[in-house]
This record gives sequence, structure tokens and C-alpha cells, in this order.
Amino acid sequence: MMTKHRRNAARVVAVAAAGVLLAGCGSSGAKTGADPDPKPSGSVKQAGESAEPSGTPDPKKPEETKEPGALPSAYEFTPDPAKVPKTAAEARRLTRNAALGEADWTAGMVRGTPYETAGTWTVLADSCVWSRSALPDGVLDSFTRRLDVPAQDGKGRVRGSVTVTVHKSVEDADREIKDTVQESFRCPAQELGGGQRLSGLMSLQFDQKDVRNADASLFEAGKYTGPGSGGTQDYVWSKSRIGPVTTAVSVKGAKGYQNSDLLRIAAEGGAKVLYRVELELK
Repeated sequence: MMTKHRRNAARVVAVAAAGVLLAGCGSSGAKTGADPDPKPSGSVKQAGESAEPSGTPDPKKPEETKEPGALPSAYEFTPDPAKVPKTAAEARRLTRNAALGEADWTAGMVRGTPYETAGTWTVLADSCVWSRSALPDGVLDSFTRRLDVPAQDGKGRVRGSVTVTVHKSVEDADREIKDTVQESFRCPAQELGGGQRLSGLMSLQFDQKDVRNADASLFEAGKYTGPGSGGTQDYVWSKSRIGPVTTAVSVKGAKGYQNSDLLRIAAEGGAKVLYRVELELK
């Protein structure tokens, strides 16, 4: 019964957050040097940007009837097979190019500590304690950057992270998504190390028809406590997949921030890193 109640609660939380996360994907128009004139997929079009130049409509195309900023009806991006990493070196190039830096996420962010973690894999033990190990056979590379909103104006320090992982196959990447959903049900309370703790975790994978900027996405929410947290704070986390590449964005709250603030930060970071993955795969 408890599992059933928790799953229902998770669904409510995920549905409530879906509008913020999916709408926030419209901010994914950040461009990098990887492509000076990218042709964005739905994850950028939903920002209200047109994929066609302004001027006289093409008579060969039906007139666009969507409202400005409307979400696309489906995710239609297909990676170029020639751009999908086949080796660890190619994967490392993609993960570094796609991961967000200080100027890429949201204004005012600074490097967290440690700033980067590369070439390792996180494992949740039966004890619900996280640790790091070598990359599993199905993973070519995994790369994490930590970026924080510094304490200011009476508010605490929000801690964020973004991870990009390249799997050897789409099936391996999809398995990561599915396994992640089960982890919160297996371990609703988790130890991150260094005195950091998550509790009350609820996770749910979005129905594909509700995802507009990836092949698959999930959302997780709970509470966070740790050194300097100023007490129990909200915690939000999302993971998405484009082809064999997964992205994960976490945001740990702080004094003075509402859950809606964290959702906006997570949505912005998640949208931008997915867009950068697209640029690497197009």
C-alpha cells in the first residue's frame, strides 16, 4: 500500500512540475561554436523562434497556425549516425562540448566544488548510499560539472549540477532512464556523502507524448539537507535521453528559494544542455 501511495504522490508531483519543466525548455536557444548556424529541432522551436526566415511564406508549405511559443506536437530530432560517438575519445569530446559552463546556464552562476568530475560512474548501493566506480562496459564517457547560484541578498547558496553521459547504444541509455526511476522507490532516502542527504524522493518518467525536447525524460523531487544548507530544502532533478546520450540536471535548494524557483533553474539548465547535445549530434 505504501508503494502504491508513493507512486500516486510521485505522479502528482511530476505532473505538477511537467508544465514548468517542459515550458522552460523554450529557453534552449543558447548557441555554441559547434555550429554557427544550427537548424534547431523542436527543443528550440518551442521558444517561439521560427525555423524559417521571416518574410513571404513558402507557398509549398501549409500555413503555420500555432500560437507563438507553442510546443511542437512531437519530438522529431534524429541524430546523424556519423556524429554519434563510437569511441571513448569521441564521447569525451561530446560530453565536454555539451556540458554547461559558468556563462551557459543562468546569470550569476559560479563554479561549485569540485567543479568537474570525469570518467566515473555513480552507484546506489543496497544501503542507499551513493559511491563512485569505474565506468560500466556500456558507457563510453560520463562528465559532470557543478554550478551554483551564490548566496546573496539574504538568500542561501543553490547548488546545481549537470551530467552528460554517452552510452554505446540507445538501449543502454534507455535502460539508465528506466533504472533511475526505480531507484527512488527502492531508496526514498539517500546518502550522497559529505553529510549530504536526500529524503522523501519521488520519481516518475514522463509519457513520451508529453516530452517535447528529448526521446525520454523523467523528473524527481524530494528534500535535501547538508552542510551549509540552512536546514531542510527542496530538491529537484531531471534526466533526459537523446539517442544514446543522457543528460541529468540537479538543483539543491537554499534559504529564500521556493520550489518553483528551483524548477525554473532546472528547466533552463535541462533545456540548454539538451540543445547542446543536439548540436553535437546533428
